[in-house]
Amino acid sequence: MSFLPKSFIETAEGLLFAVVTEGLESGKVRCFLRYVRHKNGQWRKVQTDEANDLLAKNHPDYCFHSSECDAFLHAVSIQKIITHHRPKNRLTQMLAKSPKDEIENDCVNLCRLFEQTGIDLNHFGVTGSLLIKQQKSSSDIDLVCDNITTFHQCQLAVLQLIAKGKLKPLSPQDWRESYDRRDCELSFEDYVWHERRKSNKGLINGRKFDLSLVEMDKWGREKPVVIYQKLEKMIIQTKVTDDSRAFCYPSEFKLSHPTIQSVVCFTATYVGQAENGETIEISGQLEQDEFGNQRIVVGSNREARGEYIKVLSPVSASF
Repeated sequence: MSFLPKSFIETAEGLLFAVVTEGLESGKVRCFLRYVRHKNGQWRKVQTDEANDLLAKNHPDYCFHSSECDAFLHAVSIQKIITHHRPKNRLTQMLAKSPKDEIENDCVNLCRLFEQTGIDLNHFGVTGSLLIKQQKSSSDIDLVCDNITTFHQCQLAVLQLIAKGKLKPLSPQDWRESYDRRDCELSFEDYVWHERRKSNKGLINGRKFDLSLVEMDKWGREKPVVIYQKLEKMIIQTKVTDDSRAFCYPSEFKLSHPTIQSVVCFTATYVGQAENGETIEISGQLEQDEFGNQRIVVGSNREARGEYIKVLSPVSASF
């Protein structure tokens, strides 16, 4: 059984966790508490501080320090999981049945538009509130793709469909709302400039959608465990030499820096942030593995306070 980012796991205590990194550590799924079930059966979303306090008080066994990540996370042993909410399964169900509400209808219509451009929907799933059937009238559509080639095809399809008027770009108000939700370290102008050229967002029927990538070819595969130790916070300026994993999770950019091989990003704000040949400024957490290899991490904690990736000298203005 494989557990991947963008999926959710549910426990018998009425706790719903978002998986934050693939694979297991000490037989546990690394995750973060996002919803708590009320006595009336409804789910209530919880913020970071409340989630940490609730688990520390009532479920300390779910509090976990990851040796692999050298970070505090939540973690659930496989035996405690009663339901694994998988993005692909949920989207398959939605495409096979009549939509139950306007959000599901918009999601299905969006997928059919992509399908008409030649996109293989077998590589897609849906995450966020739609995955756990907690959508409301204001909910966004969060699609996740499991194949990097298909993901890039979908980026091009977004541009084509916007050009044809079948989808719309985000309005200034939409960008402002997106920026406010992210609460990131960039200025509003810098945030929008970086986001526009990623071609992974748009509007269908006035509803915002977002595309993300979790590679299928890694699902379920064993990989060697690399232990990282945190060193210091730092800011560097360097050039991107390899952006082939820019939109992956975690996002990774190889660097021309003399001692730091790469920047790895665990927060969605800076996924796909830069391109080959661009000079970037990185504020993050320096880490080193047991072999002396160094990387700088953006999103070393859930809030990523003070951490960012910003392009200083762009190569192009769009995807």
